[in-house]
Amino acid sequence: MNSLSGLFNSLQEGVAQYGLKIVGGIVALIIGLWIIKVILKAVRKAFDTSKIDSTLKPFLLTLVGFLLKVLLFISIAGIVGIPTATFAALLAAVGLAIGGAFNGSLGHMAAGVMLLIFRPFKVGDLIETNGKLGFVKEISVFVTILETFQNKTEIIPNGSITAAAITNLTTIGHLRVDMPFAIQYGTDIKKAKEVVMNVLKADDKVMKDPAPRVAVNNLGPNGVELLALPYSTSDDYWDVYWDTRQKIVEALGEANYDAPLPQRIVTMKS
Repeated sequence: MNSLSGLFNSLQEGVAQYGLKIVGGIVALIIGLWIIKVILKAVRKAFDTSKIDSTLKPFLLTLVGFLLKVLLFISIAGIVGIPTATFAALLAAVGLAIGGAFNGSLGHMAAGVMLLIFRPFKVGDLIETNGKLGFVKEISVFVTILETFQNKTEIIPNGSITAAAITNLTTIGHLRVDMPFAIQYGTDIKKAKEVVMNVLKADDKVMKDPAPRVAVNNLGPNGVELLALPYSTSDDYWDVYWDTRQKIVEALGEANYDAPLPQRIVTMKS
């Protein structure tokens, strides 16, 4: 009877002692998560008013939130009574398990950190990678989001981007739009170049500096191949590529320049 009473008293004391710690840990967790939410909201507002590049903002917010949550859980472990060394070992074991399970995802995360550090492109740039061409809308820790000219949203894992070639079409600030066309042999090349140059100079979306140029590109089997070389901004690239090309075709037609057709010279011997 005495032994049962002692056991009951011990259980009662243990429940009273650890129950209060567990309740305290739960209360601390709720309050801590609320405080972290408030801090992240303040940090987000600070980033919006600061000159920090928009490319880095999502990554920094994620990093700050992760660090604050780690500190919170360590503090809760102390409140509950878990030794810090034991809790650190537990975190390490969990980290190894997660690392093994998400090996590919961690690779994308490392690639995302590389993109944010070396910055081959930033939000708003027009890039081409992995066969996708579009404007960068977001660079997160794991993926990069592109918006294509067809209004498609391409979500590309960061590991795939760093493992492939990256073409940034925005870095310099303007792009050259190469437009090949041809005229028949025996026609006035100089006049044809003037006709095309007048089209380029009259087009509002063709940049004046650098100045456009028209050059002889090649002597083809059926005609003289010329090349119009206008420059445009990345936003106007496709407008120049399609609309200006059409204007060139129409202007050459009005100037009586016919498209070169396949030709053969036949020599007759009696």
